[in-house]
Amino acid sequence: MKSKDLYPAVFSRYAEVYQKRLESIMSRRESRSRLRLIELVGAQPGMRIIDLACGPGTLTRVLAADVTPGGEVVGVDLAPGMVELARRSSPPNASFEVMDIEHLAFADGVFDAAVCGHGLQFVPDLDQALRETRRVLRQGGTFAASVPLSGLKESVWELIDSVVDRHLPPPPEIADARETRATVRDAGALESAAAGAGFGEVSVEAIEEAVVWESAEQLVSMFMGWWDFAYRIEGLDERSRQAFMDEATEVVRRQHPGAIKTVGRNLVLSAR
Repeated sequence: MKSKDLYPAVFSRYAEVYQKRLESIMSRRESRSRLRLIELVGAQPGMRIIDLACGPGTLTRVLAADVTPGGEVVGVDLAPGMVELARRSSPPNASFEVMDIEHLAFADGVFDAAVCGHGLQFVPDLDQALRETRRVLRQGGTFAASVPLSGLKESVWELIDSVVDRHLPPPPEIADARETRATVRDAGALESAAAGAGFGEVSVEAIEEAVVWESAEQLVSMFMGWWDFAYRIEGLDERSRQAFMDEATEVVRRQHPGAIKTVGRNLVLSAR
């Protein structure tokens, strides 16, 4: 299966669940990597910014407030459901378009800055996406992007995985994403990719994010709607789905009876 055959449809179907979780961690300032993007681009009134793989527009709306008055933010995403959701609460100086970030429909040098929150890992042709980003930025414009790192094992996720593995087949292999994912999860390789796309000043930093869950019930309930898991249970009937959720909740609650804190790591790219 190819990336663009899977991700836009899945993210469209689960746009509202994704938005709920993202709005929550942003409001509590737990999404430190996305907050770092805002710092790096230094949004000021009058600036024009593009938000790549904007999702439901959570980051777009924050930036739109920062560039007021006189500024504009354009959010683009390949998932129509995400763009439709973003448009429902769009401020006057933000607009949203269904668009492939490998092929941006904008003239050269029309944006002062660009951001991408947790989107680069889904791009099959990372070099093309980075070149397009550089092309639409003015000379000296800043690009800031965050990418989540996998492989950080915590007991709570291993507990849920043990239930997943007993009930569900593995996710499909996305053949055209292997090279991109290997690159964006390696700080040196990500820096080299940005430099190869024409950015002159490039740096990558690692940022940890701690997220607090109220209970095992809340964590598992939200987990049921995460895109990379939700589409694997779409074929289950309601009774089987509830049975799965009950078992996962009980497994987690045995070892984590109260609030749960999980820690994730991200790489944040800054380039200009």
